[in-house]
Amino acid sequence: MKHLTLLLGLAVSSVSTAPTLAQSTFDRVKIEAGEMLFFSECRRCHAPDATGPSYGPQLDGVVGRKAGTVEGYQYSDALAGSGIVWTPAALRAWMEDNDGFMPGTKMRHVGIDDRTVQDFILAYLSSISD
Repeated sequence: MKHLTLLLGLAVSSVSTAPTLAQSTFDRVKIEAGEMLFFSECRRCHAPDATGPSYGPQLDGVVGRKAGTVEGYQYSDALAGSGIVWTPAALRAWMEDNDGFMPGTKMRHVGIDDRTVQDFILAYLSSISD
């Protein structure tokens, strides 16, 4: 994982300094890196959309969606009744420590505490939530 983070950091640092071009290139690099990290860290349980099989709910449209609302997925009572909306801050807290963020959830995973990795995954999730 550290090698992937280093590689992604080098890719981002090599982006052009022209303001408009740099921002669009940087955004594209973040989304592409986030997609790679999603498939490395999250895909074993979550599909990006309903076309792929998954144990957990699919994550397209997750940014801005009320928690516990994907049709056909059996959520824990804690998550289904939480009333939270998946903002970037809520998703970051979930990625880092889902059990601490939402006690009683049935999701099990190793926390992602690297903020750069979180940033990239959030960029990808945001890109599939528009």
